Amino acid sequence: MTVVPTTMKAAAIDRFGPPDVLTSRTVPTPRVGPGEVLIALHAAGVGFWDAKIRDGTWAEGDERFPLILGSDGAGTIAALGSRVRGFDLDQPVWAYAYENEKGGFYAEYVAVATENAAPCPARLDLLHAGAAAVTAMTAQQGIDDHLGVRRGETVLVFGGTGAVGTLAIQFARRKQARVVATASGRAAAELVRQLGSHGSFDARNPKELMQLPALAPNGIDAVLALAGGDALERCLDLMNPGGRVAYPNGVEPAPRARRGLKVRAYDATPGRRQWQRLDRAVSEARLTVPIAATYPLARAAQAHARVEKGHVVGRVALQIRRG
Repeated sequence: MTVVPTTMKAAAIDRFGPPDVLTSRTVPTPRVGPGEVLIALHAAGVGFWDAKIRDGTWAEGDERFPLILGSDGAGTIAALGSRVRGFDLDQPVWAYAYENEKGGFYAEYVAVATENAAPCPARLDLLHAGAAAVTAMTAQQGIDDHLGVRRGETVLVFGGTGAVGTLAIQFARRKQARVVATASGRAAAELVRQLGSHGSFDARNPKELMQLPALAPNGIDAVLALAGGDALERCLDLMNPGGRVAYPNGVEPAPRARRGLKVRAYDATPGRRQWQRLDRAVSEARLTVPIAATYPLARAAQAHARVEKGHVVGRVALQIRRG
C-alpha cells in the first residue's frame, strides 16, 4: 500500500524576483480530487517560461504565494481520485499542466487532472520523460498539427539545439522530411546531425547564414521557429511560396506576418488523444531526449540560473527521486 505523507518538500517563491527567491521549504502535500491523480515525482523539467513566471514577467496577477513552479514532470501514481479510470497505483506516468491549480512540479508530489497525465512511453525512463513532457508535446504538435510536415519537404528548425528543437528534429525526420537546424558551435552541430538533421548553420554568423540556400536547394517549405529576431526573418526570406511557419507562444520577437506565408502561434495542448498520439510519435521516432544538466530539488535556484544563462543544449531537469 502506498503511504502518502501529509507534507512534502517543494521549491517555491514567496515573491517575484531573481533565481534566489526560489527556495526549498516544507508544504502540505496536495490532496487528490475527483478526476485527478497524485504523482510521486521523480523528475521535473525546467523551462525558460518557469523563469519568466518566477521573475514576474509572465505573471497573470492572480498568483497565490507560496507559488510552486514547474509545468511538467514524471513519476509514479501515488493516489487516485474518484471516477479515475485507466490509471493504476505505482504506474509510471508523465504529465504537463501549465500553472497547475494545486501547485507545480518542483515538488515531491503533484496532483493533476487525468487529461494532463498519461502512461510513460516505454522508450523513456522517468528522468527523460520528466524532462520531455511539455517539450515533446510542443515539438510533436508543432511538426504534425500546426506545420503538417509531409514526406520530402524541407523543414527548418530554428533553435535546433534547445529543449523543443532537439525533439522537433527527430519528429520531422519521422515524417521523412529533409531537416535543417540552427546550431552554434561544433558540439551543437554534431548533436543535431546525430539527431537526424541533414545540415546545420549558426544563425548568428552572417557567413554561415549565407550557406542556407545550399543546405536547402529546393527552398524551405516549413519553419518551426523556437527563437525570433533578424536572423529568423532572413531565413523566412528563403521560404517557398505557400510556406508554413509555426511558433510556440512566448517566442520573442514573434515572426512577422508575410504575404504568401502562413504564420501561426500555438500552445501545447494536453488531452487523452494528444497523449496517445505523442506516445506513438515517440516510439516511431525512437526519440532521444538530450539533457543539458540535472539538479536536485533543493538546487532549483541554480537550475534557473543555468537556464537564464542561455545556450542550453537540450533540457535542464530536476532529479527529485532516484530509482
